[in-house]
Amino acid sequence: MVNKRKPNAPIDRTPSDLVVVGNQYMRTEAGNQLLAMFRDAAANGISMTTISGFRSYATQLAVYNQYVAQYGQAYADTISARAGYSEHQTGLVMDIGNPNGACGLSACFASTPAGAFAADHAWRYGFIVRYTNGYTAITGYAYEPWHLRYVGVRISTAMHNLGSQTLEQYFGLSAAPDY
Repeated sequence: MVNKRKPNAPIDRTPSDLVVVGNQYMRTEAGNQLLAMFRDAAANGISMTTISGFRSYATQLAVYNQYVAQYGQAYADTISARAGYSEHQTGLVMDIGNPNGACGLSACFASTPAGAFAADHAWRYGFIVRYTNGYTAITGYAYEPWHLRYVGVRISTAMHNLGSQTLEQYFGLSAAPDY
């Protein structure tokens, strides 16, 4: 569990089982499940691509600092994690998109066939859309329909069946809207 109140441990950890998935890195089990989801989507005529997977502490620091410089810290904290607090550092996250770039890293991704497929089916492969619409007060992040977090099929299925929208809710944890 990683959120604004629960950093990675250690804060600069790099998983040892990273593999290439698309053009990004992800942990082996999560990567295999993502590829299965992509294959099943393709069988239904829907193309998906990887945008951003594992990020090292240094890379996350650079990404976050870029957003701070561009938007200021308050807004940056709603669209990017501080280094050490990013799920991308776990190797269990993949930002996905459309191969043509349509609605890339934008809320409108949800209305594309790839976004709709992910929203409806990601749980079958062990993924959740981590930052769902309307839950910023719990997660601290704006809606990100492209941000898939691998939790395993058992947990994703339980969350789907219970209607849990956040890991905080599912695990009975306090909201983490800020650091």
